[in-house]
Amino acid sequence: MRVLLLDLDSTRPDHLGCYGYHRNTSPNIDRIAAEGVRFDNYYTSDAPCFPSRSALMTGRFGIHNGVVGHGGTAADVRYEGADRDFHDKLATESFPAIFRRAGMRTALVSPFGERHSAWTFYAGFNEIYNTGKGGMESAEEVTPVVLDWIERNGEQEDWMLYVNYWDPHTPYRAPESFGNPFKNEPLPDWITEEVLELHKQKVGPHGANEINMYNSGTSPDYPRHPGEIRSMDDLRTMIDGYDCGVRHMDGHIGKIFKLLEEKGVMDDLVIIITADHGENMGELGIYGEHGTADQATCRIPMIIRWPGLQKGIADASFHYHLDLLPTVAELLNVEPMKSWDGSSYADSLRSGKPAGRDYLVVSQCAHVCQRSVRFGDWLYIRTYHDGYHLFDKEMLFNLSKDIHEQNNLAHERRDLCKEAVYLLNEWHDHMMETMKFDVDPLWTVIREGGPYHAKGHLPMYIERLKMTGREHAVPELMRRHPREFARK
Repeated sequence: MRVLLLDLDSTRPDHLGCYGYHRNTSPNIDRIAAEGVRFDNYYTSDAPCFPSRSALMTGRFGIHNGVVGHGGTAADVRYEGADRDFHDKLATESFPAIFRRAGMRTALVSPFGERHSAWTFYAGFNEIYNTGKGGMESAEEVTPVVLDWIERNGEQEDWMLYVNYWDPHTPYRAPESFGNPFKNEPLPDWITEEVLELHKQKVGPHGANEINMYNSGTSPDYPRHPGEIRSMDDLRTMIDGYDCGVRHMDGHIGKIFKLLEEKGVMDDLVIIITADHGENMGELGIYGEHGTADQATCRIPMIIRWPGLQKGIADASFHYHLDLLPTVAELLNVEPMKSWDGSSYADSLRSGKPAGRDYLVVSQCAHVCQRSVRFGDWLYIRTYHDGYHLFDKEMLFNLSKDIHEQNNLAHERRDLCKEAVYLLNEWHDHMMETMKFDVDPLWTVIREGGPYHAKGHLPMYIERLKMTGREHAVPELMRRHPREFARK
């Protein structure tokens, strides 16, 4: 057996053709979706990058493995402590270890371990190829490494190759020579001029006025990535920059497929296409970032083409990305680990019958501190630290009618908010009951000064708000975050 896993950083499913996008961004990915199973309600349990990949690699929620943010105590996988054996548990329980236990060779092409000092990300791989730029790679720097590995190993039996692409991640980096195949195509129709005007009045990092987190700075090295969005032309630069990143990456994925076909191994190859998280493109007034526990950030693509199993179908059930571990283990006849938080959906791949969850809880503690509940048609977001966006403590969106999260119905539907809080508490009780630790790392983040990408920035940001005519927000920011000024 041979397995290729494509981890496409920051790729949101609704910007792929196979998920209904109106632009032709992903012909090679779409081809695989047509030959396999496309999962429509697939979510990372913990966003963004490091928490998501830690959950995938350990098979455990961030509240269990300890990684929920990008800095501080909650940015390291928890030590096993006195229970640690000669080898740690990741040696046999990590995602790549599943393939090792099935007698397969594992290889990784990614700089991710170095990007976040996420050394546990490497656990279970026989071979590791660090492409060397900490996530600033463009596809033309990744693909040659992948093609070289396939040239040397592709025709051998029993391997799993994990490949990490970065082109949809900010700053948008498709080379100038790629051009813009979308320059004459319409923008997403939900961001009207009126909506953009509302976004320009909002505050918080990566808003329309501060694409570069807390300012509007730009770099000549990345002309596809604007510093602010003041007009529909700026919006086009933003959306086209992202979509060009997806299409450029997809073209390089096509090169991999072509070589695999030449090697005669494409037809029998298992292909898994997914991402660590999505990307807000105007949702909640945020552009070019994955900084919330919402639909745009936490919903991810999952496409599985497994020869001999279901093909050409869509699965609408709720799944976490960490459900992939027990699913793959079952399909490879490998014993699942008791420590995993995932639930197998192998039956969905075998029979096409739904095998999902009743609801999901997703978390974000790197830019804000939020936990959200995805249930029925609804998304409930509870904010513990707003990351200077002035989010309401409770937000509720009907995703069947408002997929881009424009109308907060929390005050109108208190009944649904109460239902969501009940589900959140049920999940939290179970999480705390099933670990030996007595600390929720979300609260560790807050006690250590707040989310890493917000901590310490408020005094400077308030000065920018005053300079840009948004001083109306300053009193409320100061009321919510008095400790920021005490540290100053």
